[in-house]
Amino acid sequence: MRRKGKMNSLQDILYHFALGTGTHDFPALFGDVKFVCVGGSPSRMKAFIAYIAEELGLGSSGGDYPNICAGTDRYAMYKVGPVLSVSHGMGIPSISIMLHELIKLLYHAKCSNITIIRIGTSGGIGLEPGSVVITRQSVDATFKPQFEQVVLGKTIIRSTNLDEELAKELLQCSKEINQFNTVIGNTMCTLDFYEGQGRLDGAICLYNEEEKLQYLKEAYDSGVRNIEMESSVFAAMCNLSGVRAAVVCVTLLNRLEGDQISSSHDILVEYQQRPQKLVGYFIKKSLGKV
Repeated sequence: MRRKGKMNSLQDILYHFALGTGTHDFPALFGDVKFVCVGGSPSRMKAFIAYIAEELGLGSSGGDYPNICAGTDRYAMYKVGPVLSVSHGMGIPSISIMLHELIKLLYHAKCSNITIIRIGTSGGIGLEPGSVVITRQSVDATFKPQFEQVVLGKTIIRSTNLDEELAKELLQCSKEINQFNTVIGNTMCTLDFYEGQGRLDGAICLYNEEEKLQYLKEAYDSGVRNIEMESSVFAAMCNLSGVRAAVVCVTLLNRLEGDQISSSHDILVEYQQRPQKLVGYFIKKSLGKV
């Protein structure tokens, strides 16, 4: 955690988690955490904690895992052993708020040697649906590896590089699993789902299909392999905090072939389990349980 400003010495209230240092014993609750997995959907993160509990031999598939943030409906948080699973909502503002409070939580809990991994879904570029992308760099909509934020009226540019060795470790894990295609590539992080990603099916669209395809091909040529809406601020904040981090997202469609997600529910459910399987295997391997 990097700070210049003063913080209340009596207690720190993590408002959006409904937790506080004056009301909760953070070291006792979270001091053993080594892996934090974050994703957009509360239900997906609850499913992940049930999955990893079974994989680590710490619970059964039908086990009950209470929401630690039950006092709020903003985010959900679950824990089993050394793994914390947290939802972050959709888009840069939502994950940014969550990360500020998550990083403070880990600091107050006196955690060390933490790895944070975002698992989620994305639109692929030039990849078969169901492929998994491990992010090398998060780039903006002009393909620059940076996160731009206005702080106190001044524009701040922050790096969006992610841990190269961690990405290689995850790719090796995927090779060992050998169940689905996995690549390392750049991830484009946009400010919205429709115009920002060049879709033709939004309520507002002032460009044509030819212009859209030209843009997506330029993205591909620059090294972009998938598009989502959280990776830039995730990478920037983890960099500033000195936390080892990765982004692992499955692609639900190839954007060079269309805009709408048309796969069946069962296929989409299986796709969404792929990042969980990869990260779950990585955690097991890191703990010497493979």
